[in-house]
Amino acid sequence: MLTPERGAGAALPRALPTTTPMLSVTGLRKLYGGRAVVNDVRFAVRAGECFGILGPNGAGKTTTLRCCLGLTHADGGVLELGGLPVPEASRIARYRVGVVPQFDNLDPDFTVTENLVMYARYFDIPARVARERVPRLLEFAGLTDRRDARIDALSGGMKRRLTLARALVNDPDVLFLDEPTTGLDPQARHLIWDGLKRLVAGGKTLILTTHFMDEAERLCNRLCVMDEGRIIALDTPRRLIETLIEPVVVEVYGEEGIAAWAERHARGVVDRLEVTGETAFCYMHDPEPLLALAAAEPGLKVLRRAANLEDVFIKLTGRDIRD
Repeated sequence: MLTPERGAGAALPRALPTTTPMLSVTGLRKLYGGRAVVNDVRFAVRAGECFGILGPNGAGKTTTLRCCLGLTHADGGVLELGGLPVPEASRIARYRVGVVPQFDNLDPDFTVTENLVMYARYFDIPARVARERVPRLLEFAGLTDRRDARIDALSGGMKRRLTLARALVNDPDVLFLDEPTTGLDPQARHLIWDGLKRLVAGGKTLILTTHFMDEAERLCNRLCVMDEGRIIALDTPRRLIETLIEPVVVEVYGEEGIAAWAERHARGVVDRLEVTGETAFCYMHDPEPLLALAAAEPGLKVLRRAANLEDVFIKLTGRDIRD
């Protein structure tokens, strides 16, 4: 989990040259028990973009973010955050950073407003200044009418929005978000998405980890896919879909015999076939021959769709569950 830490009382430069990345990672390496959980990771995040880091459980996403923030000591590589070296100047760099951890860590003893004001002390922001910022933050989070509510009186979506608003209390240049919408219902997730889009439109830089492929596809200007500590793909969502996966997917649902049917009828007319449980995933350029074959079997159900980022993710990392 990403957690905040008091800074050192200085701020990042307000303006960086346009060619300077807000985050630069070169050859990052982290070992645990002699095993490389992050291995030669390298990427750069431009100012004003939303950059996504995707990967199955244990891929090294959170460890990478913690190293970038200077919260975990890297065993190799060169890191710069906002033009400052990490970990040498990480405490200073974090003054211009906001963090949304994977799990909410709001203080249940304080009200909504008090959580924002008290958190501002991590950045040496005077209480008077913090209170002046509260109305704008609550409006952003859609919590204006809950300003005096206790944390245990908030829904899960409200808590998540408050955690996001709290990460903005220091008006950061860079926002790190570790699975910001995990556990939320679709309505709450869309509210968070709208807020994140507004932040990017306002010039903030977002670095996002998520397990929701539609979230990454909607929000990220660019993204990378990590697996077993390495980056195995990096590009825009559209380019990854266009270059790494067949354009059309036909999902064929059946009973226990779907695997045999797919092997007998689909194997010769599709570009790539994957069978999982009672579903055959057929990847191809021309779906018409397969659709005709499936139509002749009244017991089958068919879903035809365009390929998406989840298809790319599954192709790169596999369908096996990671614990």
